[in-house]
Amino acid sequence: MEGLTLDHLTIGYRHKTVAGPLDGTLIAKSLVCLIGSNGLGKSTLLRTLAGLQPALAGRVVFSTEGSERDCTNLSAESRARLFSVVLTEKPDVLNLTARDVVAMGRMPYTGFFGKLSKEDETLVNQAMELTGTQVFADRNLSTLSDGERQKVMIARAIAQQTPVMLLDEPTAFLDYESKHATMALLRKIAHDMGKLVLVSTHDLDIARRYADRFITIDNGLKDTVPNT
Repeated sequence: MEGLTLDHLTIGYRHKTVAGPLDGTLIAKSLVCLIGSNGLGKSTLLRTLAGLQPALAGRVVFSTEGSERDCTNLSAESRARLFSVVLTEKPDVLNLTARDVVAMGRMPYTGFFGKLSKEDETLVNQAMELTGTQVFADRNLSTLSDGERQKVMIARAIAQQTPVMLLDEPTAFLDYESKHATMALLRKIAHDMGKLVLVSTHDLDIARRYADRFITIDNGLKDTVPNT
């Protein structure tokens, strides 16, 4: 069974524990929504899984095809082949075209200055087709709407070809229609591509329609049901 296991994971900063220990298993081919009030550590958990900040204690294990991989001390390149991440901050690449940004998803395999192979180009094209971003592939990212820009960042994560996708509030700042379209797309990615898609969100009314599972941080990592 492919998935991600949190084993007594404690998250936070050098002088402050935010949450933990966290224990639980998140299974592939599912859209998992991480919910709860601000300050629980949702963003901190995603950033820790992505390797953007170190864990304070415990470990994260990725399992697939009967093998396990401890993610605690992975190199940046190895981690980028396991986890792709879409954060709430607007990307600091607004002088690039949408296609340029999606192609950046191939950097874990080509290096920063690497040339895209035919296979890389195919993966970029497939990611843009799936997300409907081909129509504005040559437009500068700064000219896109928030919804279009979010699709580009999701396309980049798809092109990265990771088994785990982490998204922090991907529907924030989007209009109602775009929120639905984004969550429907993430569910399709999880189910059709066999990925574990872990999303933090406050849009519970929309998430209810698409999520396979809801979890929260409450004296540990626990399954929950959104309030109606």
